[in-house]
Amino acid sequence: MKKSVLKSSLLITVILLPYLGIAQNVYNENFAHTFSIVARDKTTGEMAVGVQSHWFSVGTLVAWGKSGVGVVATQSFVNPAFGPEGLKLMEEGKNAREALELLIAGDDGRDFRQVALLDAKGIVNAFTGKKCVESAHHIVGDNFSVQANMMLNNKVVPAMAEAFKKYNNLPLAERVLKVLEAAQKAGGDIRGKQSAAIIVVNAEKTDKPWLDKKVDLRIDDDENPIPALSRLLNIHRAYEHMNRGDLAVELNDMKTALNEYGAAEKMFPDNLEMKYWKAIAMANNNQLDKALPIFKEIFAKDKNWREMTRRLPQSGILNLSASDLKKIIDL
Repeated sequence: MKKSVLKSSLLITVILLPYLGIAQNVYNENFAHTFSIVARDKTTGEMAVGVQSHWFSVGTLVAWGKSGVGVVATQSFVNPAFGPEGLKLMEEGKNAREALELLIAGDDGRDFRQVALLDAKGIVNAFTGKKCVESAHHIVGDNFSVQANMMLNNKVVPAMAEAFKKYNNLPLAERVLKVLEAAQKAGGDIRGKQSAAIIVVNAEKTDKPWLDKKVDLRIDDDENPIPALSRLLNIHRAYEHMNRGDLAVELNDMKTALNEYGAAEKMFPDNLEMKYWKAIAMANNNQLDKALPIFKEIFAKDKNWREMTRRLPQSGILNLSASDLKKIIDL
């Protein structure tokens, strides 16, 4: 199924062969008629992809990224090879413009494709095939590209570009979310809404796969995926505080733990776990009297947290005298 489309030069053919993702019949491939953005924060160097579509689990098809390398959005009649192969080309030293040119040159289905690449230096390139369903086009700007196909109108892509420029004071993930919101407000996908995703990768490469993506959130099936994605992003930020609190506990820095758990709890005041770890941090910081009412409220709603409390001293997570521990357990 793979063949070279540049037979005039043996050398060029040899170079292209590893990167071809040619399909004999694009109609047998996955759809992802959608709107998306690839973007880079010029201050932090972080890179992101944001996407929404009236298609199930669009994030698994469209959004690709690798820390210190770049990001790819591949959509319309999706060539899924464009994601990993685009990242591979950029990691091997091709910039986003060069990588995209190679991908498109090697694809018989190019007229049906829409794809954008952005590399770690902020170089960006996009392509919209002439057979993509209208309204379909893209705008490439400073450290970003917005692209869409099968939109209700031709206002969607310009609205996305303006939103990215307008919200330059926000963290990259929140900025990308504003772009998705602007696209939907301008008309969005002519078919409606179903799924959305945001990924954010780091500016620098990492050899730790678990650190590669700073944000990796998906709504696979929802009547209103962008608000649902916004909620997940807010939870993600709260749990960033929780994670920093956990790290502080490991380092026996209970003051920092209290601050981080408290910040998380303020974001989600009804979350029992966030309340609980804030109370634990308070107890460890000589604030047991203030923590006791919080423990009492938690235990009344879920008695398992009382049993959890019995187990913490043995792990060194709760450092109290036997009499103070009893005050909590007896609530």
